[in-house]
Formats: sequence, C-alpha cells, structure tokens
Amino acid sequence: MQTITLVTGGNKGIGYETARRLKAAGHTVLIGARDPERGKTAAAELGVGLLHLDITDQTSVDQAAAQVRAEHGRLDVLVNNAAVNTGVAPLEQTTAEDAAAVLDANLLGALRVTNAFVPLLRASQHARIVNVSSTVGSFAATLELDMFDWQIVPPLYAISKTALTMLTLKYSRALPGILVNAADPGYTATDLNNGQGTQTVTEGTDAIVHLATLDDDGPTGTFINRDGTVAW
Repeated sequence: MQTITLVTGGNKGIGYETARRLKAAGHTVLIGARDPERGKTAAAELGVGLLHLDITDQTSVDQAAAQVRAEHGRLDVLVNNAAVNTGVAPLEQTTAEDAAAVLDANLLGALRVTNAFVPLLRASQHARIVNVSSTVGSFAATLELDMFDWQIVPPLYAISKTALTMLTLKYSRALPGILVNAADPGYTATDLNNGQGTQTVTEGTDAIVHLATLDDDGPTGTFINRDGTVAW
C-alpha cells in the first residue's frame, strides 16, 4: 500500500524539494499550492498530484480535504510547510494587522489544515504530521546565538515559529496514534531569505524527510534539525 503524502506550499523551495524526495522514496505525493499556475507547473515537473490550497482560507482547506477523501480515502503523511515571512519591521513599528497576517499563515494555517485532515489521518495505519518550524523560534537559540537583530530574523516570523513548535507539542498529546513532530530546516537558501541561506534545499529537507518516514515506534512531540534535537 502506497503512502499518501500532502506537502503544503509544495510549489517551491523547501516544500518542492520535500515533495521531490518523498516521491523518490515511493510516496504518492500531493502538493498544496495557493497559486494555481505555479502549482500546475511544479506538479508537472515533479510528477505529483496538486491541490489548490490556501491555508489562510477555511473553505479552500475544507475543499482540499474533501478532494483527498474522494480520491484516496485517507492521508498518511501531512507536512505543514507553507509559511510567509512578511512583517519585517522592528516590533515598535509593527501593527497588530501585520502580526495577525503572519500568525494567520504560519500558525493558524497549520491548525486549519491539521484539523481538516485529522479524520483522514485517523484512517491511516501509519499517520505522521510534520510541522516545519524554525530554530529562530527557539528561546534557547535566541539567547545563545543572540538572534535579536530584526534585520536578520524578523520578529513576527520568529514568534510564529515559537507558537508552531508549541502547537506541535500540544497536537502530539491530543492525537494518540499519530506521530506529530516539528522540523527545523536550518538556514536554507530559499526565496524567504532571498537565497541567502548557507544550506541547500536538500540539506534543509533532511529533518523533514526523516520525520515523514519514521517507523511506527518513532518519537512524537519532538523538534529536530538535521543534526539532532533542537533545544527550545
């Protein structure tokens, strides 16, 4: 039985590479994309399925879940990858509307998608959820590595990833039988940082692919990067 896998934000960057690697590993991969044309192009290049999926729109999320139910009847792996990196001003120049937009995508987007797909994940015998978080949301790393410069780490992005890691932990307790973990890609060259990352997208997807392919006795409620556990 093939593994049915959904990667949100799969039309570019880390999501695209995650989809490529999991397809190469034998998964039946679906990518979620907000932009239909970019999604079609990426899906054709990868040879994977496509869902029109805007994680900030509940109707779009529900329709995507209904499509997966109709076509596959279950979901085995959900990779919540889609995110934004807007709101790059210092906090004292940031509006509540700016903050709400980032949190709506990076935190509530994962919540919307996860909740919509939980019934399909429960229909799987080997369900996995991987939330793509970041070390920039780690208290420990921020203190140890002095990641306070808003020009390097936009505060809203960091805050949203802190919250996403906690959401991961809460889901790991709330969803027995489903392995729920968070992955930190590391400083990976993507359009979110204008290609300035020090890692390739393949290196940046190592932890994600590992968590998406865990054995049944694998961990839940963990936060890792390609080198091991992330202190947070």
